[in-house]
Amino acid sequence: MAKKKLVYIWSFRNAAADLAGQEIDYKGERRYMMSPLEHLVMALNDTPLGEAYSLQAVINDDDEMSPADRAKIGEYGFSCQSGQPWFYPPGLTVAGRPLNDLLCNIASTYRRLPLTAAGRPAAKRLFEDRLLEKLLSLEADLVVLDGLLVILDALVRPGARMERKIVNIHPGITRPDSPYQRRGAYATLDALYGARSQKVVDWNTLRTAPAPHITRTGASFHYVDNGIDSGEVILDVLGTEIEPDDTIIELRWKNFNHSLFPALTQGLAHLAAGHQSAPGSNGSGT
Repeated sequence: MAKKKLVYIWSFRNAAADLAGQEIDYKGERRYMMSPLEHLVMALNDTPLGEAYSLQAVINDDDEMSPADRAKIGEYGFSCQSGQPWFYPPGLTVAGRPLNDLLCNIASTYRRLPLTAAGRPAAKRLFEDRLLEKLLSLEADLVVLDGLLVILDALVRPGARMERKIVNIHPGITRPDSPYQRRGAYATLDALYGARSQKVVDWNTLRTAPAPHITRTGASFHYVDNGIDSGEVILDVLGTEIEPDDTIIELRWKNFNHSLFPALTQGLAHLAAGHQSAPGSNGSGT
């Protein structure tokens, strides 16, 4: 059976916030912050996933001309350089090919425009058109989003050529009926507040209100639609215990290792086996 052609899309600025590829402080120790991409590459090299998928490209949407993006990415820079930190070991290979050779930039330059700018919708459509053109040229069978800090629209509308071919790995449970549901860019921080019996009701001011106490969080592997982490869940894992004294980076490390990495590899295996979605979660996400 021919391998499915896999394309990975992420934002460097999100990986930089996670300190991907670096040693972090973890409860008085030092631990390595592996990125989901590095974990995926290891799985493709060392597990049966490599018999099902071939990684064709790793696309990022970061805008090198944007002062905001440059500030968020910081010392990593926009390409792997000697003597600078990078998001994974510089010599990392996948199926014998240098991972750095698969990197490709399609910048979401529309973000330079104000939200209310008349030309912003057309500029965003142009970005998605360029992305679609690249995916079609790669003959992508499946696209995995990881920390892509833009919301796709035309690419994932009903009837679009990439509908149900784009999935997302999210560091939170996304099922609407789950008490552990945490969607959006602040999912990990939101879970941390939940462990303190609080819920952030205004992310601009971090104003909180009392909320049901939670002790766990997880990760979801789901189809991408036009909403924020609202697509149909393929598989989720609720495997991360939250301690009230966790820092955001400590909880992020735990959630990657205990929930997100398993959700990513198990979700890909689930699709490779021909399943489209799972009736329940792995780890009681409801």
